[in-house]
Amino acid sequence: MKKKKAKSSVPRHKRLVRSARLQAAKHWLPKYEGKNILRGYKQHFGVNWECAIIELEMLGVTLNPQYIQQLRQSETARLQSRQAKKQKQLEQANDNFLESDDTFYFIAGYTENGFPFGITWLEADQLKRI
Repeated sequence: MKKKKAKSSVPRHKRLVRSARLQAAKHWLPKYEGKNILRGYKQHFGVNWECAIIELEMLGVTLNPQYIQQLRQSETARLQSRQAKKQKQLEQANDNFLESDDTFYFIAGYTENGFPFGITWLEADQLKRI
């Protein structure tokens, strides 16, 4: 007996490649009843703003150039915000270490004579690879 192929949980219209999306969109466009065709296309087919803009223009839909410019600016700002947030998280993660120096990645403490002990940078790299 053949094994049954597992069904995808993602709707078919969100798994389409561009050529298939354009064909499906020809039938979808007349049925669309929403206010914002660009947002509707983006959500229905699961594509990003830029892809939705390109494909709707390929289908002959006229879009407001000021709205497109505003979308591109907000997307750029969103990406910059995400990068800044990620950088801030990395800096906070590095600040969470109690102590470190050129030899030690993490200084757990000091001996009676004042020598540090802990995990070296080499040991930390080996632990990260595991």
